[in-house]
Amino acid sequence: MRAGALGVATVAGANMAKAAPATAQGSTDWAAMEREMDALYSVDRHIVNFDAAYYGAMTHPVEATYREKTAWVNRYNSTFLRDMVPGASRDIELGRSRDAVARLIGARPDEVALAGGGTEALYALIVNYKGITPGDGVIYADVDYDEMQYAMDYLGESRGAHVVRFSIPEPHTRANILAAYEKVLKETPRAKLLLLTHVSNRNGLIPPVAEIVAMARARGVDVILDSAQAVGQMPFDVTVTGADFIGFSLHKWVGAPLGVGGIYIRKERQGDIGRWLGNRIYAEDDIRARIPSGTVDFAARLTIPTAIDVLNQIGIQRKQGFLRHLRNRWVDGVRDIGGLSLMLPDEPDNYGAISSFRMPGMKTIDQAKHAQAIFVRKYGVLVVAKAGLAAGPGLRVTPALFNTTAEVDRLIAAIHAEKSMFA
Repeated sequence: MRAGALGVATVAGANMAKAAPATAQGSTDWAAMEREMDALYSVDRHIVNFDAAYYGAMTHPVEATYREKTAWVNRYNSTFLRDMVPGASRDIELGRSRDAVARLIGARPDEVALAGGGTEALYALIVNYKGITPGDGVIYADVDYDEMQYAMDYLGESRGAHVVRFSIPEPHTRANILAAYEKVLKETPRAKLLLLTHVSNRNGLIPPVAEIVAMARARGVDVILDSAQAVGQMPFDVTVTGADFIGFSLHKWVGAPLGVGGIYIRKERQGDIGRWLGNRIYAEDDIRARIPSGTVDFAARLTIPTAIDVLNQIGIQRKQGFLRHLRNRWVDGVRDIGGLSLMLPDEPDNYGAISSFRMPGMKTIDQAKHAQAIFVRKYGVLVVAKAGLAAGPGLRVTPALFNTTAEVDRLIAAIHAEKSMFA
């Protein structure tokens, strides 16, 4: 019984192969891939959803596995959680999920711990970072995620850190980004910690991560890398980033069930992140002591290997290429509108699926929220008003694998129709 209940990934893999055999990795036949992806999802299309940066819908195989895992955990409940059911123990079953994540990001299993999403993971890294004494500098930028900014501010409140916030000037070119980070590091001689966002949730900016990490390390500054929007959206390897501390989500671009993410801490640096509120469920040298250890959605965590299997079968290069194809289509479709601002320059590698724009004359977050409401009410298209950048708010557009070129064209038409909204 146990083997059958916990072996759904094999069936899911077969379903994936049956649903999506059409295109080989590396293909640029986006029409074929669009049909392939449509077969993998059941999503409501009453409103066209360009908010994939929030979280990623599960594919059919992942949803099927999650249902099976939920039924299994519900059936055996505490007997499973207390390892009273014959077969592999709870920790061994969860270990398979951890192993799959480690392979996905190029890490060792003992360098990875599962978490309740990217936000929880990054809170664990930031607030438990040990290397802060009163007066030490902790740095973050306007492109960083709100809650991670709050966590950095908390280091000021709780540990007496000197909190330094800076803004990256627009346009967000590679040269401007590197210059801004170099300047703030130079001007913060007692800097100890830098928060760096791999893909900004505000406008989709992908900074030159490895170069910034190396720049910080040369000055003795540790980097906590927020890869919540990166893992699963693009090729990812912890060794390529150069960062010792990384928090990430698995329910965004990996497409696992809601409420799953993880932390990576390079083995040699795990002593520099304290236990979660003194957690002694695990040993001091176990990375899992750095994450809350309460009762979680075990079914969601047991589903992670299937989500990663599906991701691997689609192919990360194909996925990134398709998402950038959808992104480029809407960007190219509106770039000739006078006064409209595309918030990322067309430089290689500085964007993926996510990009943002400002309507002509749009200056305040209230205007951005008004525009969001108009696009939903009049055109059935969801784009998201985002504040936080020093240069002003924007409207974020994030295509998902289930979006179609027809839906992108609907967005283009809506932007053209409303181009004088604030003019």
